[in-house]
Amino acid sequence: MAYEARNYEQLLGIEGLSDPLMKNHFTLYQGYVANTNKLADALNQMLKDGKAATPEYAELKRRFGWEFNGMRLHEYYFGNMVKGGNSLDSGSELYGKLAADFGSYDNWQKDFKGTGAMRGIGWVVLYLDPVANRMCNAWIGEHDTGHLAGGVPLLIMDVFEHAFMIDYGLKRADYIEAFFKGIDWSAVAQRCANAPKATV
Repeated sequence: MAYEARNYEQLLGIEGLSDPLMKNHFTLYQGYVANTNKLADALNQMLKDGKAATPEYAELKRRFGWEFNGMRLHEYYFGNMVKGGNSLDSGSELYGKLAADFGSYDNWQKDFKGTGAMRGIGWVVLYLDPVANRMCNAWIGEHDTGHLAGGVPLLIMDVFEHAFMIDYGLKRADYIEAFFKGIDWSAVAQRCANAPKATV
């Protein structure tokens, strides 16, 4: 069954991110969905044709991770944003967990923003490690490298240039501040609440 692109037009008009930037970003995301489907179809056909041991199959299989993660990370990213944002209740379980795991909420925020400000293209992900029941921020480069095995993504920020350059040029720190104003903390809390418990 084919993957379908989700509609995120409700984010148009979000403070700090222009409509032209967001529309370009939506188009980019739709391309990842389309390419994920094309690769899935091509891989299935090659499997039926007995070509699973070929270099071509191996390359398409590697490429699938890039396209799939490009699709899914954008869905997490757009899904943890909302016009006007909403604040994280300092009395909430999520706030308490961030404070406990990072020493304070401010420490978590500094670490997340600092990770996003690093040189390079990629993503910043607040993960919950369900084995240790501990949160950590991680850098994902190139969509498919740097993921924490078994980690549950809670908050995702895109720091590829397409996410900010139309509006901010090279001022990534200004984009990060704008992103924080649009975080949908209720979506992040829901992801945390729904996280599976895991053992290894």
